[in-house]
Amino acid sequence: MEQEQLKQFDERIQDLVEETADKPVRRVKKEKPQLKPSIYSLRLDEMKEWLTTNGEKAFRAGQIYEWLYEKRVQTFEDMSNLPKALREKLEAEFALTTLSTIIKQESKDGTIKFLFQLQDGYSIETVLMRHDYGNSICVTTQVGCRIGCTFCASTLGGLKRHLMAGEIVEQVVKVQQQLDETNERVSSIVIMGIGEPFDNYDAMMNFLKIMNDDKGLNIGARHITVSTSGIVPKIYEFADEGMQINFAVSLHAPNQEARQKLMPIAKAYKLEELMEAVKYYTKKSGRRVTFEYGLMSGENDTEEVALELAKLIKNIKCHVNLIPINYVPERDYIRTSRSKIFAFEKTLKEQGINVTIRREQGADIAAACGQLRAQERSHETK
Repeated sequence: MEQEQLKQFDERIQDLVEETADKPVRRVKKEKPQLKPSIYSLRLDEMKEWLTTNGEKAFRAGQIYEWLYEKRVQTFEDMSNLPKALREKLEAEFALTTLSTIIKQESKDGTIKFLFQLQDGYSIETVLMRHDYGNSICVTTQVGCRIGCTFCASTLGGLKRHLMAGEIVEQVVKVQQQLDETNERVSSIVIMGIGEPFDNYDAMMNFLKIMNDDKGLNIGARHITVSTSGIVPKIYEFADEGMQINFAVSLHAPNQEARQKLMPIAKAYKLEELMEAVKYYTKKSGRRVTFEYGLMSGENDTEEVALELAKLIKNIKCHVNLIPINYVPERDYIRTSRSKIFAFEKTLKEQGINVTIRREQGADIAAACGQLRAQERSHETK
């Protein structure tokens, strides 16, 4: 990865935000509340380091991890085999609970959407999806999003802040505590909730390592999927990590002009640059990439567009996941009809492309990513 490219990353994203904003909004700066660091942010090696730095035995890290991820306690006081002095140090230094449930919506298909409130009063969404093969969780990585996709509710109101790794981890823990009531387990994770994961890269990577740790929730790398809208330098960096995490790219259009209309990030990172980064990933990792493709009536769903998409990706080790988009009141896009969805799929298959249509879940609740937050916490999305 060229260091110069990485240095330009924040500049280019900020330029994108300013360029694509409808109009400049001058907001009065509020004093940020001091957030207590989440205990869940610490990897096992970091936990050992913190303990030794604070005059404690490193082996206590394993005990703390057991309390957090196996017994899933809700207070430090419950960690009964730790010395009282250590429990007091942990209490003083860290937050064990950074999320509180505001709303829990349950769909008739078993999908559950949680609206959680954070320490500073902001809110995020997490979704539990039930499948034949197990329980999957969709987690959020940011409060809001600054990428500006024109079909997405998550970008309403822009980016408020990044989540700490522990705030991402705790989403999984909270849902697992819910599943404990019925002796079920989280079997897979998708990082596709509110926010752009690669815009909060370090926290996301810590989250992945904590989830994958056999002393943590021990969720296998191949049962975790991370998605990006196309932050090119971070794709190269992620490829070089050497992890077996599943990788998805939100594509949504097969040419620069159409993609730029739907996803303003294409102004910062051109489609040609993105495809080169994807090819680097597949070559370096030996793994396929999933292209997420949301179908929007009259925008990107014709047979001609399907043929153009097939031509773009035909030499890449990949799979296409067609997504019938959820209706978002604040956006103007209309879902493609079922017949056209199947026709689009058929065209791709005829061109030799591996393709599936995403199963729709939670249609009877605020299913679209960011929609529940937009409905219930409108002051955050204006």
